[in-house]
Amino acid sequence: MLWRDTIVKAAAFLAAKGVSDAQVAAELLAARLLKCSRGLLASALEKETQEKYLEAMRRGMRRLVDGEPLQYVLGEWDFRTLTLKCDRRALIPRPETEELVTRVLAHLARRRSVAGEPPFIIDVGTGTGAIILSLAKEHRGEAVFLGTDVSEDAIALAKENAERCGLSGRVKFAVMDGLDDFDEPGMVDVLVSNPPYIESAVCDTLDRRVKDFEPRLALDGGPTGLDFYDRYLCDALNILKPGGAVFFEIGEGQGAAIAKLMADYGFDNVLVERDFAGHDRYASATLA
Repeated sequence: MLWRDTIVKAAAFLAAKGVSDAQVAAELLAARLLKCSRGLLASALEKETQEKYLEAMRRGMRRLVDGEPLQYVLGEWDFRTLTLKCDRRALIPRPETEELVTRVLAHLARRRSVAGEPPFIIDVGTGTGAIILSLAKEHRGEAVFLGTDVSEDAIALAKENAERCGLSGRVKFAVMDGLDDFDEPGMVDVLVSNPPYIESAVCDTLDRRVKDFEPRLALDGGPTGLDFYDRYLCDALNILKPGGAVFFEIGEGQGAAIAKLMADYGFDNVLVERDFAGHDRYASATLA
């Protein structure tokens, strides 16, 4: 069977089983096996599909039919300029989070750190390391980059991604519950986080590809979805330098509540921005 036919049949099977974006999924499964990008599949379509690849396609398709996210089946996913290892140890990096990185990079480009020292940037709840690794890759100039997570498994994955992306010497990672281990005031220039922000009661109603496979620890933001924002803003008062900034990804509809939290804690320049779909998605503020 030619690869062209293999992909057509795989897409038809996946579609019949209710897998979303079946054609894309079939093409990505094939591209992974052929060790090429989806865009280069055309060069292999007239080649015979070896039996070992047919069996591998079947295994991947079974996992998709069972509800496992495509990103976990593939074992990797692109985020900005990086291709990251992706598995059940951490939340799947989303396209919306790429724009959070854009906002932090713009802030760093505008502001020199206090006393000319390299800025210290911390990513709380780093997961795969997507945010902090992208910042380290794209920021021009010296800086100190630290990613933290309460999950040892997530930190292990983030370290693997740092090695994979050639950034092990530029980014450090630590197992840490929030910001509890920081006891020296005024040491951080930027705190960035995509924390758990889904209300506890909503978590069990999520699509099974999310609730059954992605870590609950990275999803559940407490009864109101705001638990971690409240906690991190309180900690930020202590660890940020004067003029330091916080950048959060937020849930749609949370903008007003988080803006109020920021103002109540005394932050300046509070800004809530929307994603490309028109939903509240990013909140930032600076410390006076």
